[in-house]
Amino acid sequence: MKKIAILSLLLSLYACKSETPKENNTQSFPIMQKSPEFNADSAYFFVEKQVSFGKRIPNTPAHIACGNYFVSYLKNIGWTVTEQLFDATAFDGKILKSRNIIASWKPENKTRILLAAHWDTRPFADQEKDEKLKTQAIDGANDGGSGVGILLEIARTIANTPNISSKVGIDIILFDSEDYGQPDGTNAENYKQDTWCLGSQYWAKNKHTKNYSAYYGILLDMVGAKGAKFYQEGQSMQYAPTITNKVWETAKALGYQETFVAKQVESIIDDHVYVNQFAAIPMLDIIEYEPSDKSYFNKNWHTLQDNMQIIDKETLKKVGQTVLQTIYNETE
Repeated sequence: MKKIAILSLLLSLYACKSETPKENNTQSFPIMQKSPEFNADSAYFFVEKQVSFGKRIPNTPAHIACGNYFVSYLKNIGWTVTEQLFDATAFDGKILKSRNIIASWKPENKTRILLAAHWDTRPFADQEKDEKLKTQAIDGANDGGSGVGILLEIARTIANTPNISSKVGIDIILFDSEDYGQPDGTNAENYKQDTWCLGSQYWAKNKHTKNYSAYYGILLDMVGAKGAKFYQEGQSMQYAPTITNKVWETAKALGYQETFVAKQVESIIDDHVYVNQFAAIPMLDIIEYEPSDKSYFNKNWHTLQDNMQIIDKETLKKVGQTVLQTIYNETE
């Protein structure tokens, strides 16, 4: 799915790594316009719906069917949908028939907020300890599914209660082919750069609308597991410190400060890196992080245990409400 930027061959590209977590003293961002309630039951349904299609791996029927569902659903609730079809080349040379799905609310508005998550799933469980299991594909309920589930619920909520600033438009991008990166353990001299996040790399260089830009972006990744904690990731603090602080202060105002921990941690290679570097849009990453764990992510990351059993409605609620409130704080 992505790697911590601590490998020596990556340091020149990702220079904002924090050696140790540190406290971040932020200014206060009061809640200005109370948002609607985020429905965690509905978000859970959307995660479960994705998993029901099967493994959403490019070039598979499950991937096509799930993508078609996203497009149909978003259109039906009133969002303008653009499909960005492209061929991506995986680390092993395989051509991945890929599809970024962009949904826009009030597309005529020039001031825009960008929300994103990836919707594909890992084709191999390379973090399994049993070698026999490493070649099996994962469900991706948390890694991929949770972020998309929250965004679909945000889209539904906005469509039903659109009392947001008339000057603000919102774009939701479901990035494809994020999780087909080169597995860990590969010999360093054979390691290929930028094999992760192929959908965001493509979109950042080929935006769906000419001269598209956004005020800021929020990326969601692995945001549904029970007990998850979210720290301020290094790239987010380098490229998007203002909105990162704003999101964490909003979470604090909602009473979620134990889940959204205001400490900066290492940089992570994820879709926001390419949006920041190639598209020049300040984007932060809300992603589960485990400072004391060797994998840095949820213990079920890239394993067969990334399934619906680990998805927690309380975590979905905290993340979804925080993002929704952040959007509704934007005023005229």
